[in-house]
Amino acid sequence: MKENIAIKTCWINGHWIYNDDVKLPMNDRGITLGDGLFETILILQSTPQLLDDHIERWKQSAILLGMIEPPDKEFLLPLIKEAINRTSLIKGNGVLRLNWSRGTNNNRGIQFPTRVKKSSHKFWLELNRYSPCFKPVSTIISRHEQRNAKSRLSQCKTFNYCQSIQARNESNLAGYDDALLLSTSGEIACGTTANLLIKRNGSWLTPRKESGCLPGIMRQQGLNSGLFQEAKISPKPEPNDIWLLINSLSCHPLTKLNDNNLKKYDGAELLWQSLITNKN
Repeated sequence: MKENIAIKTCWINGHWIYNDDVKLPMNDRGITLGDGLFETILILQSTPQLLDDHIERWKQSAILLGMIEPPDKEFLLPLIKEAINRTSLIKGNGVLRLNWSRGTNNNRGIQFPTRVKKSSHKFWLELNRYSPCFKPVSTIISRHEQRNAKSRLSQCKTFNYCQSIQARNESNLAGYDDALLLSTSGEIACGTTANLLIKRNGSWLTPRKESGCLPGIMRQQGLNSGLFQEAKISPKPEPNDIWLLINSLSCHPLTKLNDNNLKKYDGAELLWQSLITNKN
């Protein structure tokens, strides 16, 4: 019999915390400034999927943003296994979130701390119940939010998700499920929390990295395998297009984009499964 079973488990500062009891210092830059990075990793049948790819993106993002490198796989694996054992996962499925904050901000302002030490950064992980989702969704193109094609932040999963939150809310208020974001360059970039795929004339296309889309793990799986091709994509659908939103946790066929009805697609789950299990 398992002890301390919970539907949500968190590890921080050497302690295991359950459900909603997690507390963070109010002077942490991740809290006050959104100055941090995270990765979300699917747990399938008690096994983390594509863990190496997520850890590598996490590390490279930290280097890009001038942070100390986050914990490595050797440090993480025992914690992940323990979190799985401590959490009541339905069919062994869940979602793991790895968090890396720049840490304490002892003074007001946004300047980096003058003496950066690894110990000043803060790491915590969270594990929640979750099952992959493949339901169709309707979308609009956001009129208010765009991905910055030039910003290095577009290449990273930072704590600050306000732009995606605003775009998603805009779509919901209009009666849609989600929003797609244009790039500042005018082309289509991505969804609020997922990469975009378009099947056109027999080929799977995905917006190019230069659009400012997040370099998603599943997107990269498809590129590595040769299944996907990067392209500069217009926001206007073409006849017989199939549009999907994909990330490590889900794959959603698009039924509608603004006023355009899109072609029905029943293969989203099979496509997603082929990528999540493809170790290249």
